[in-house]
Amino acid sequence: MYIKRFIEEPVTADVNQKMVFIGGPRQCGKTSLAKHLLEKSVPDPSDRYLNWDALDDRENIMRERFPSGGGLLVLDEIHKYSRWRQTVKGLYDKRGDELKILVTGSARLDLYRRGGDSLQGRYHYFHLFPFSLSELGGASPSTLQDLLMYGGFPEPFLRASEEHSRRWSRAYRFHLVREDLRDLERVYDLDSIEKMVYRLPDLVGSPLSVNALREDLGVSHQSVTRWLQMLENLYMIFRLYPFGAPRLRAVKKEAKHYHLDWTLIKEEGYRFENMVACHLLKWCRFVEDTEGYDMELRYFRDVDRREVDFVLVKDGKLLYFVECKLKAKEAGRALRYLKERFPDVPAAQISMEGRQDVMTKEGIRLCPAHVFLAEF
Repeated sequence: MYIKRFIEEPVTADVNQKMVFIGGPRQCGKTSLAKHLLEKSVPDPSDRYLNWDALDDRENIMRERFPSGGGLLVLDEIHKYSRWRQTVKGLYDKRGDELKILVTGSARLDLYRRGGDSLQGRYHYFHLFPFSLSELGGASPSTLQDLLMYGGFPEPFLRASEEHSRRWSRAYRFHLVREDLRDLERVYDLDSIEKMVYRLPDLVGSPLSVNALREDLGVSHQSVTRWLQMLENLYMIFRLYPFGAPRLRAVKKEAKHYHLDWTLIKEEGYRFENMVACHLLKWCRFVEDTEGYDMELRYFRDVDRREVDFVLVKDGKLLYFVECKLKAKEAGRALRYLKERFPDVPAAQISMEGRQDVMTKEGIRLCPAHVFLAEF
């Protein structure tokens, strides 16, 4: 079952102009999207899809034996090849007039350069993340509840089984650490990294203390910092940094983290917050990829412990304040505080179980999550 993704139309348009790179977490639908685009564009797509993890395709890539003729060509997981940039650059420079080259990978393709010439100006970059509410047919409380329970990755979501979702998540984490991380990074202490991976879901919702992780794992501060960056590069986690302004006594360095697989979070309130973070991050990256704006997703926390879950920033200007609650409640104190100091910035408090969409006298929108997230 193929579900149309946000980026399908802009990718289709851009691949006619330059190469297109699609990065995102493993098993989020990159291969399904690429094969769907192949089926739409070429009569026989079987030899136009090359996957580095397939031995025959790997040999053809290393020998630079690519299909003749024009049309779409998909290179999947090629970033695991040490000379991938030279190979792709040479192919584009020689046959860019006839080939439409689509490169997909389960890592930050813009970071994993691994040597070679620059590809600057030769490609457009897109992010593909797990399903969001609007990709699944719009504003429905039941669909949002399914997303919260099964996650946004296609396989567990479409299977709609809690047992399968748990088994899938466990296998997913294992293969990411024991295979993807090992293939892409020089790491020697996989056991400690795996231990950290299993510890991190319990720390969602609060500022992440690298020093506390260091003490738990018995390793150096530098190691934990490097490992967290690796997990970000592989799209397992992402971190949000605090928003500050001259008129606020905000904290400046304490990052919070979230998981692309939010089913790892056991506490329902934090799982809901994590799911909302993924929706907002996905929207920010989509705007960056398609419109070229600089988008930031941050959070607010000050020295008086007032905290608002999310602050959206567009080209350095405040765009939205968003607070998450499981149950419908009156606007929180911290959100009212921010709205009072930035009255022109829209603010919303969204709830998982709320059903009314109203505006308070302070100008804060109280909104059901399934309605609000469908707008992103």
